[in-house]
Amino acid sequence: MLTQKTRYSMLALIRLAKEYGKGEVLLINEIAESEKIPKRFLESILLELKNNGYLASKLGKNGGYYLIKNPNDINLLEIIRLFEGTIAWIACTSEKYYQPCEHCKDEETCKIRHTFKDIRSYTYKKLQETSIASLMDDNSVIATNMSYPSMMHLRNRSKRQVSQKNES
Repeated sequence: MLTQKTRYSMLALIRLAKEYGKGEVLLINEIAESEKIPKRFLESILLELKNNGYLASKLGKNGGYYLIKNPNDINLLEIIRLFEGTIAWIACTSEKYYQPCEHCKDEETCKIRHTFKDIRSYTYKKLQETSIASLMDDNSVIATNMSYPSMMHLRNRSKRQVSQKNES
């Protein structure tokens, strides 16, 4: 089961995706109200998304948050892994967080493990194929290129910040 934090992050990303490429920023209050997300909880979610290179923020009177990554390039797999850690139901089928099963006599012949490994593989593929853009209303249009020139500068700056954070 997904945590509320993961569900809210998807809703926030979908809302932000609707403004992608338009040069618009959204206030936390706007996102919180439209998606029915508690404001304090949303603040921590948006900060985590920003720190991981999905969003940037603009300070000041007309400030807010905006996507710096194309919604077509953000899939559910990466969001779930960011907030949940793993998509596997049991540790012995996880790629990133593998742990041997304490109940299994032989992993190679364990039918439970094989069943859950198949489930993990299907889930992985489906989540990887599902972009934030594909979850938007049919009326929404995603720009393939950013049309707001100053956003490109902010996008590159944010990428450098994430890169520097990962290096430390």
